[in-house]
Amino acid sequence: MTGFRLERRKGRGSGDSALNPLLGIHHVTAIAGDPGGNVDFYARVLGLRLVKKTINFDDPGTYHLYYGDEVGHPGTIMTFFPWPDGARGRRGVGQVTTTSFAVPPASLGYWSERLKAHRVPVESAAAFGEDALAFEDPDGLKLELTGVSAATERPGRSGGPVPEEHAVRAFSHVTLVEQGFDATAKLLVDVMGFRQTAESGNRFRFVLGAGGAATRVEVRCTPDAPPGRIAVGTVHHVAWRVAGPTEQRDWRERLVGRGLDVTPVLDRSYFRSIYYREPGGVLFEIATDPPGFTVDESPDRLGTALQLPPWLEPYRARIEAALPPLPPLPPLPPAPARV
Repeated sequence: MTGFRLERRKGRGSGDSALNPLLGIHHVTAIAGDPGGNVDFYARVLGLRLVKKTINFDDPGTYHLYYGDEVGHPGTIMTFFPWPDGARGRRGVGQVTTTSFAVPPASLGYWSERLKAHRVPVESAAAFGEDALAFEDPDGLKLELTGVSAATERPGRSGGPVPEEHAVRAFSHVTLVEQGFDATAKLLVDVMGFRQTAESGNRFRFVLGAGGAATRVEVRCTPDAPPGRIAVGTVHHVAWRVAGPTEQRDWRERLVGRGLDVTPVLDRSYFRSIYYREPGGVLFEIATDPPGFTVDESPDRLGTALQLPPWLEPYRARIEAALPPLPPLPPLPPAPARV
């Protein structure tokens, strides 16, 4: 590696103090195969809540499924474009290759047994002082459950198929696989406000703000690995959080000023988005926290009906006829009695 001195960046992050900082991971979007198998795995096995059932705005013949905590708070949201007849992708350079969820460290034993009971092969892993379980979803998407001490500061989802004390709390981190390292690290630190906090061999950990769940990214430098191919079983992009449209506009101006090719602001109904690629090829998004998933459904009804944006509502019958049925969701618990 040349040109970028790790020791000068370690423990520091520059960015632009005049900008409101990025707040962490907003969501991760991946490509699935069978939508029914996707719902069964994420809603039943992992115990996430299906908080929104909608369609890919750019391809209305396919679902866009969102999973998260009770109401889909930013930092908990995993989303999928299911392509039932799509080819299997390939993990490699220029991709997010692993999505790691944060659970309490004491819950890893429970999760090991639960995954095995659902016939999910699982392996123990460890990095940067944290233990983890590594496994794949039905489409080969690489996942981890990482024991994160800060996860205990977040409430677990109540009433789901996983006991509240063991429930997934948020993302732990995502892993970028890069052919090089310097340019990506420079963008993360000098432009996006991360600071490097650890390294081990070809692995480098970067953190936003005070750290904790959903604020971290790992970069793995693998110069001899083949390029990835985005298709079924791979991550399409990772989104970073900002508080609102004003902050997003400021970040867009900063990124364009640094020579990045950034899209206009796009309305995704539940947040506003801009997209750009980091130097290694991974697609990044910056998404706003509002308006959130309760903008068109009440909290108790999230994910129960197909939601369409207004411009596609006239085509509802045609869209619904083209979409495959989904399995029933795990039942919600009754509302607690008031004392």
